[in-house]
Formats: sequence, structure tokens, C-alpha cells
Amino acid sequence: MNKPIGIFDSGIGGLTVAKAIAESLPNETIIYFGDTAHLPYGDKSKESIIGYSKRITSFLLSKECKAIVIACNTASAHAYADLKIEFPNVPIINVIDPTVDYCLSKYQTGKIGIIATRGTIKSRIYPRKITKKNPNLEVPQAATPLLAPMIEEGFFNNNISKTIINSYLSNKSFDDINALILACTHYPLIKKEVIAFFKRPVDVIDSASVVAEYTKKMLTDLKIQSDKKIGENLFYISDYTESFEETSKLFFGGTIVLKEERIWD
Repeated sequence: MNKPIGIFDSGIGGLTVAKAIAESLPNETIIYFGDTAHLPYGDKSKESIIGYSKRITSFLLSKECKAIVIACNTASAHAYADLKIEFPNVPIINVIDPTVDYCLSKYQTGKIGIIATRGTIKSRIYPRKITKKNPNLEVPQAATPLLAPMIEEGFFNNNISKTIINSYLSNKSFDDINALILACTHYPLIKKEVIAFFKRPVDVIDSASVVAEYTKKMLTDLKIQSDKKIGENLFYISDYTESFEETSKLFFGGTIVLKEERIWD
């Protein structure tokens, strides 16, 4: 089925997921929507996030997208179930369940740490899902609210980012973890720095690559994968600024053109 995949996030962090999908599925065309008018979702109410997610999904479906990827942990935690009910005829993928299943396939015992925005941590979505399926696993977590804005401002791979990352990861509950989930789509950009913090082997799990592989499998299983790329990838945001244009290059790689689409007007 040579139709595009729709991907959305509260901003431009989800471009890490879009990039991973583009690399894993080169025949697929992507239509991305970043809700920059309402970011961050982490400090919004559940009802607001559900409303935003429904409107964005409707927009992407109007562009004939054959599947929707929620490239945002907070929206995945709060809106996924409602989107499945609202749009029963389209495959919808969130970033949480594939990552949880990946962890459960690798670990039967031990500790899996979580770092994420306040909204994701407050929802306790990862500990609940992981321990429900395997109560033998411990899931310590920590909110890391400075990381996403730090990354968007281009502060990574430097002394500033090292100081902030080290401060967060020095959390005593992470002392003996086996793995750490980067539970925000911004965080793949600091994966190397996170790995460097630990002086022993810790499996740092990048949800972007996990979700890309899951999307590939789902499209294949449903027999809706594209056999050729149709047109160019499109990137929309709900509120345009030049800073978003510049930062988008960090997340997706290379130059992309962001188009403003005021779907709330």
C-alpha cells in the first residue's frame, strides 16, 4: 500500500523516531506533525493531550496516512487508548508498548531504569506495564525535565550536558540497574553521553530504533508496506519559528523544510 506513514509528537523530538523509521523503511513516505504550539505535553492535562492527539490524527488521516505513530511518550501514555477507539480502522503505534516488550524479551530479572519527562514519570506507565507482565523486575524511574529543553537548544556532547546528565544519573536507585530506557524521543541524541556515564555495561535502550523495527514488522504483518517511495517526506509544525527549523536538523539529520499548519484555527 503506497500511502504515507503519519508520525506526530508534541514538538520536534519525535523526529528521532521519524529518522529511525526512514532508515529502516526506505520505501515509506513520512508525514510528520509537531505540535509546537502546545509543547511541552508533559505539563498539560490528560484531557488536553487527548484532544490534541485526536485533532492531529485527523489531520494526518486527511493526508491519507495508512498508519499512525505516536512519537511522544506523554501522548502515548495518555491518548493511545482513546485514539484506538476513535480511529478503529487505522493501525496506531505508540512508543511505549514496543519498548516494554523489547525489554521483557531481554530481561527476566534485574532492574530496568527509566528517565523521562515529568508527565511520563507521573503516569508510571513504564513501571505498571513492565511489572504487570513480569513482577520479578524492578523499575526505578526519575524525572529529567532539563534534558529535553537542553537538547533542543543544542547543548549536548559538551560540559553543560555532561554535568546535567551526570547529576540525573547519579540517582542512587540507578546504582545497580541492568538497563536504562531513554523514555523521551529527544534522548537518543544524548545516548552516547548516557552510556559514557556508566563505568560498567548498562544496556541503554533507545526507543526510536525499537519503534522503527516494530513499525516495520507491523506493516509487513498487515501487508501494507510500500514497494516504492511516493513523493517526498513532509514535515508540519503548528507554530513556526526559525529556531525549530534549525533544531530539526539535529533530530532528523540533514536539511528538512518545516511547514506551518495551523490546524487549531
